[in-house]
Amino acid sequence: MFSGIVHGFTKLVKIEKKDQYRTYIFKFKKYQIKNLKLGNSISHNGCCLTVSKINNNYISFDIIKETLNNTNLKILKIGEYVNFERAAKFGDEIGGHIVSGHVITMAKVKKVINQNDSYLIWLTVLNTSIMQFILHKGFICIDGISLTIAKIKKNSFCVYLIPETLRVTTIKNKRKNDYLNLEIDYFTQTIVSTVNTLTKLKKNL
Repeated sequence: MFSGIVHGFTKLVKIEKKDQYRTYIFKFKKYQIKNLKLGNSISHNGCCLTVSKINNNYISFDIIKETLNNTNLKILKIGEYVNFERAAKFGDEIGGHIVSGHVITMAKVKKVINQNDSYLIWLTVLNTSIMQFILHKGFICIDGISLTIAKIKKNSFCVYLIPETLRVTTIKNKRKNDYLNLEIDYFTQTIVSTVNTLTKLKKNL
């Protein structure tokens, strides 16, 4: 479990290609991986990955094809950075919202507007069926960042990014046509799906 409060960013330094998966190796700073153990989970651009090897501050993660095909990790190049978050612990402050680290789809950057050191980003959702779960003022996780939905228009929506978010994440480097990972708030999904199911049942009575 994660909170969507990014701890920083880490650089991809190596990709090892296997038959059924790839191993991505990221370079972390020592303080970022304090007490890290094999089997621990770390969110990368909102995607939960399991630590498979620790070599000083070089940390390896095995990524299956299904994950690669449904996230922007597939197009990540050596030398590029991703947002990361260590798994939440009981007793931690949840400053964002509850995030599972299971990316549901990607969105394409439609427009970036710089407004006095803060950004407004419009995103077009690739899987339009999830637009039913994207609600005004609702939570959404974008590349691992917990954000609030500001406006919605057809199959697009926008979020505001404050200076602190721009400072500690990679989203400040995103430009038009870039792809970002999305995770919809679980509670929103549950409520909307339940209401839709009950509405269909009522119509069939």
